[in-house]
This record gives sequence, C-alpha cells and structure tokens, in this order.
Amino acid sequence: MISFIPTPIGNPQDITIRALRVFEQAELFLCEDTRESKRLLRLLDDRFDFTMPDAEFISFNEHNGSQRLEELQEKLIEKEVVYVSDAGMPVISDPGQLLVEYCQKYNVAYDILPGASAVVTAYAASGFKEGDFLFSAFLPHKGIERSKALNKALNSGYNTILYESPHRLMKLLEQLVELDASRELFLAKEISKKYQTYYRGTAIQLQHELSTKVIRGEWVVILGAKEVDRPSLYLEDILALDLAPKPKSKLLAKLTGKPVKECYANLMKK
Repeated sequence: MISFIPTPIGNPQDITIRALRVFEQAELFLCEDTRESKRLLRLLDDRFDFTMPDAEFISFNEHNGSQRLEELQEKLIEKEVVYVSDAGMPVISDPGQLLVEYCQKYNVAYDILPGASAVVTAYAASGFKEGDFLFSAFLPHKGIERSKALNKALNSGYNTILYESPHRLMKLLEQLVELDASRELFLAKEISKKYQTYYRGTAIQLQHELSTKVIRGEWVVILGAKEVDRPSLYLEDILALDLAPKPKSKLLAKLTGKPVKECYANLMKK
C-alpha cells in the first residue's frame, strides 16, 4: 500500500492523528526532500504522541521520479510506503503525480489522506464570493513563457490561484500593475505560520503597500476574476456561413462533437 500524506504547511499542529498512525507503520518513505521529511518526523516525535518509525528514506522528486519507479518496483508492492512532499497536499503541484499514475497503471493499492492545502486555505480566506476557481501553481520564472501564462491567468474569466516565491513577488506585482492596475488581488503570506498575513486590494494598492516591506516566506496570490466577453457561436450561425462543405463540416464537428464525416454527410443531404 502506498499512502500519500499531507504535511503541515506551517504549524506542525495541523498534522492529523491518522497521518501520525500511518507514519508509524511505514517501512519506506518517498520524499520530495528526505532532509525536510526527517526534520518533520523528529519534530513530531518531540512534541506529539508519535513514535519514530524504523524506515528507509528515499528521495522522489521531479528530477529522479521516473528512475525511482524503475528501481523500486518490488518495494512499492511489498512494503508499507508513504509519500510526502515538503509541505501541504501531495500531488498538487508536486512530483507525486507520477506515483499516482504508476499505481493506477500497475494496479498498486494507494490512498490519499486529506489534509492541509495552501490552495483551499488561501481561497477560503480571500473572501471572493465565487465558488469556482482555477489553480495555476507557479508561473514560469521569466521570459515570454511567464508573460503568456500570466496573461492567460488574468483573462481566464475565473478567480485564479498562483504560488509565488518571495524574491519574485514584487516582480509579479509590477507585471500585474502594467497589465491591469485595478485588478482585485488577495495575497496570503506564510499560511498557518507565526507571521501569517493577509492582504487584499488592487494590484497598484498592494504594490505600493508592500514596496516598503521586507518580503519573506512563501506567498499565495489570487487574481480576482474579470469578465471576459466571449462571442457565442451557435449551430445556426455555422450553417448560415458562406463556406464550402468541408471547412463547414469541421466547424460543425467541433461544436457538436460529432465525426467530421457525419457532419459532411448531413450537409450534403441538404
């Protein structure tokens, strides 16, 4: 059995009793960073009703995940395995996705325990009324790929959640001011830690407010939704277009989900 266990995103008291019991039974830990996982377990051993397991610790991350799956095939089936990321819900913006896919492909039993998540915690704190949102994790670090991803997030039509590191936060605010200075934002700094802080305001307001502060810790940034005018296209509109049957049938297929050949045949009957 492979158990995916959420770890605290700040306050160690956010660990669940169920997680502690699964930790104690583990024979093999797959960790985004073994040092971080061992540090957490030592802390739990010191502060809570928890017994440090006699287990093997192996790194499993975006760089070596595929290789590890080949190396550990037998252990993944035979042992009680735990996967943990450095903080928060495993698999969400995390290399554990490779392991879930492996379990599904090879019918390996697995379980995902519920627990701390910066995404939903920040969204609940934001006060944005819409129940639906998009999660885009970290933007590309620089260049045209970053600009494309940010523009996509700004124009999605949904509240969009991003992660940002401290040394890039002011750069992000600068970009947001350039693109849409009046866009409503919510920022959550170091969720559940000692210096947790929430900020809400427009991009230009928050850029001004944070320009005098020392930026530390991890940040969750929520971009408020902006309505995007999307012209509606209906079946009748396509049928009325002055187009040859072949391109018209392709448009009809995209709109209806029917095969192109079927749409073409229907057009030729008319």
